[in-house]
Amino acid sequence: MTGESLIRAGIVGANPERGWARDAHVPALRHLSTDYTLAAVSARTQEIADAAKLASGAERAYGDSLALARDPGIDLVIVAVKVPEHRAVVLAALAAGKHVYCEWPLGRDVAQAEEMAAAVTPGIHATIGLQARSAPAVRQAAAIVQSGALGKLRSLRVLSPTAGWGAESPAFYAYLQDKRNGATLETIAGGHTLAAIEAVVGRYVAVDARATILRPDMRISGTEETVARTCADHMAVLGRHDSGCVSVLEVVGGTTTMPFRFELEGEHGWLRLTGGHPGGFQAGALTIESDVEIPPAPAVAADLSGPPRNVAESYVRFAADIRADTFTVPDFADAVRLSRLLDHIETASDTGMRQTV
Repeated sequence: MTGESLIRAGIVGANPERGWARDAHVPALRHLSTDYTLAAVSARTQEIADAAKLASGAERAYGDSLALARDPGIDLVIVAVKVPEHRAVVLAALAAGKHVYCEWPLGRDVAQAEEMAAAVTPGIHATIGLQARSAPAVRQAAAIVQSGALGKLRSLRVLSPTAGWGAESPAFYAYLQDKRNGATLETIAGGHTLAAIEAVVGRYVAVDARATILRPDMRISGTEETVARTCADHMAVLGRHDSGCVSVLEVVGGTTTMPFRFELEGEHGWLRLTGGHPGGFQAGALTIESDVEIPPAPAVAADLSGPPRNVAESYVRFAADIRADTFTVPDFADAVRLSRLLDHIETASDTGMRQTV
């Protein structure tokens, strides 16, 4: 791929009936038809892949994800499968010299994230799907802070609810209850929120935390079957940041009645972000309010709503990075750092002791 030619994308983890690839990535790529073309999709069987090809308009379909990763007609491999499957696909794509967009979390643990980050070679762009950092309102909030309009930052209060990790769930989400899979309330809902917090008020330098299982069993929707929950469904984090700001974060699972709230106070003013998407704030539009001047929104996907909105914003920035060899979107090094931060939070919760980050 050279110059302004279309970036030929392949989605690993396509499904015509459900999933983040169908709900977010496919409509985002369609919207950005001057930057990307969907060259291929893959799924766990050829039958599902063929159906996904018809539904998405992709050119080719693979029942083998590693074959897609090695396809010479693909420039960018999009990894949207379950977290335990990320490592094999990402490493195959990087070994084949492909750019990679991998959904967050990058791996099941820090060691996997470090291995994948180390496999990125010069000339390759690898981004992690922390799309909230590309959300227009989050970028506006960060710009306000960086301008100095709020003065010295004092305190941040964040409430981050999600419908996931509630009393029941469809069978295909049962794996999210097993901490060993690395796809949990702490890593997904918590990780997305932590990344947005750091984008606005700076990196955490110290954390205290409590991760709690309030509902030890989850019922499979439409059945009487239950699965044991080994990951938290509620997380509270008290933090201090390199900006001097102190923050309080509460991540609440199993609720659709509370809106996302991000309330920041500085010595000269305040700002507030709100949102209401049931899948978590990163999956929908956010509204920004402040008593200081708000810079213009950097939005390019304002006519999209729901899951594809912030993903499309990420894709626009990623295309520009690939073409200009710049690095403005979160990369695998950012994913490693966030994975380590989550480990510090887990240690703080397990030991009851504050952790230096």
